[in-house]
Amino acid sequence: MKMEHVGIMVNNMDESLAFYQNILGLKLRNREWLNDTVELAFLYFPQQPSVEVELVFGVQVENEGIVNHLAFTVEDIEAELIRFKEAGVKLIDEEPRTILNDKVKIAFFEGPNGEKLELVER
Repeated sequence: MKMEHVGIMVNNMDESLAFYQNILGLKLRNREWLNDTVELAFLYFPQQPSVEVELVFGVQVENEGIVNHLAFTVEDIEAELIRFKEAGVKLIDEEPRTILNDKVKIAFFEGPNGEKLELVER
């Protein structure tokens, strides 16, 4: 019916929350301990509150599945890349690439846990 959320395993909840909130602009909906060792945080974009990014801390994972990347829509990809670079974000693409007959610009970067993320300008 619809996308609910995407879960990302994190090494440091505070660092990951700061990145997803301050760099990507997501808002924190809920943060709580599931048990003595596992902490969860749910974030969302105000323009799309029904889809969440779930950060999961405290679970050891071994090959549960493969997610290649998460993509985020932006209005000005060049400006975002400059902002990310100034904020110390590890850029995979320092300049945007064009795809789909030069109609879409994309650029990849890394999150604080090494997760592969993408900006998309349509």
